[in-house]
Parts: sequence; C-alpha cells; structure tokens
Amino acid sequence: MRTPFGAALCLISAVGFGLAPIFAKEAYAAGVSLQTLLVVRFGLAALLFWLLAAWRRPGLPSWRVLLVCLALGAVGYAGQAALYFGALTLTSASLVSLLLYAYPAIVTGIAVALRRQGLDRGRVAALTSSALGLLLLLGTGDAGNLAGVMLALGAAVTYALYLTVADGLPRELDLFLLSAVVCTGAAGSVTAFAGAPSVPGGAWPWLVLLAVFSTVVPIVTMFAGVRSVGASTAAILSCVEPAVTVGSTALIYGESLTAVQLLGGAAVVAAIFMMGRLPRRLDAPREREFGST
Repeated sequence: MRTPFGAALCLISAVGFGLAPIFAKEAYAAGVSLQTLLVVRFGLAALLFWLLAAWRRPGLPSWRVLLVCLALGAVGYAGQAALYFGALTLTSASLVSLLLYAYPAIVTGIAVALRRQGLDRGRVAALTSSALGLLLLLGTGDAGNLAGVMLALGAAVTYALYLTVADGLPRELDLFLLSAVVCTGAAGSVTAFAGAPSVPGGAWPWLVLLAVFSTVVPIVTMFAGVRSVGASTAAILSCVEPAVTVGSTALIYGESLTAVQLLGGAAVVAAIFMMGRLPRRLDAPREREFGST
C-alpha cells in the first residue's frame, strides 16, 4: 500500500468520525432517544465487525483478554459514547467535538503521571497548548449549556482512561476481533440499561449511517491507514476530524463559535499536531483503530 493511499484512508476515517454529530442530530430530530441511538449503533457495528472477524479468522485471545475487552466496551466505550452523544443534545456539536479533542493531552498527562513517559519540552508545549485552548473555549462566557460542556469534558476524560487501559492489551490481538468484542460489550451494557430499542422508520437511514460510515468504516480505514503511514502521521491527519464537525454543523445548522473559541479550538488541534510529531507510546492513536466517538 502506498503512503498517499494510506494518508487518504486516515482522512476518510477523520471525515467519518467528524460527521457522526450530523447523523446523531438528524436521528434525534426523527424521534430517536439517546438510549436507542446507542443500542442500534453498537449493535449494528458489532454485527459488522463480527462478520469481518469471521472472514479474517484470527486466533482467539485468552478468556482474560476477552473479558477485559468486553469490560472496555461495556464501561469505557459505552460510557464515553453516552457522554458524547448526550452532550450533543444540550450544546453545539462544534464545541462538543473540540472539547472531546482534549483527550490526547489527558492521555499524555496520565502517561506522565504513571511514569510511562517523560515530560520533555515537546510534551510540555503540547499540554500547555491544549490547556490554553480549553480555557479559551470555556472562558468566553459563551460556552453553551453548562451540562453539555460537562458531559463533553466527561467524554474526553472517559475516552482517555479507556485508551490508557486499552494500551495494555496484547499488541498481536486482531483489531477487527477486538472491535467486535468491544462493540458487543457496549451494545450489551446499553441494552441492559435501556431495553429493546424502538426506532421510528424515518430514523433508520441516519442510524445506519452512524453505525456504518461513522463507526465501522472509520475504524477500518484508520487501522489500514496507520499500517501504511504510521501512528504519528495518522495522529496529525486525525486533526481533520474536529474541522469536519465544525464546518459541517456550521453549514447545515448554522452553528458558530466565537472568534476566541475558534482560537481555542485551533490551540487544541495544534496540541494534537505537536503530539503527533513526538516519539511516544500512549498518545499514538493505535486505539483509534477500534474505538472513537
């Protein structure tokens, strides 16, 4: 696979993830509840990933690893998605997307605290840029619904913890199988909480788009893209994701950020760009291959 094609795959992944808020908002407008959205999204994604895993026929990991993956889906992935998509019902998708992108800085902070990484000048600069960006996003007095902001920040923290735990999984574990197990765990936990979904007919196209184009396709393309261009380049290319969300929601819904908030969002994205150019372990987006918004 040539590198330009690998870069294109990473960009396809970023666009798919970046359009998730559009599909979610349209599903909400069609009468879908948050709980139903999560059940259908994870259920369809799990089914598709199991089909991919059956086609690939990877070796099965130990029961302990399988249970850890199920727990990651049931608690980490489901919790992060519930917070993220819940935030979308309360405040603008642009702000939610940019606040979520604080997660790489949080992952790096956790890695430093656990002494898995050193705190060099590059990481200090990236963490400072991310912190400054968050202050600008939230400090203008126009940060949107407070509950929505707190849910979005909770999604960033939950995702960072999810990635930190997932980084300890065996490196040889097939990521399509891992995605299937994680999505199955997430589907199981949200179904146990919400019960059987009731989907209005007009919502199905948006839910299918969310499950396929904003879940399965971006995970698969990111996996293939990382193999081609490497994790660092993929991390940089993933900065397109919040830009897609901000641009698409502005175009479709007329959502807008203040000039100061746009500056803050740029600082958050710049922090991701800086981290993508650093030698690192945890802040590489290996885990984005099987999980995201």
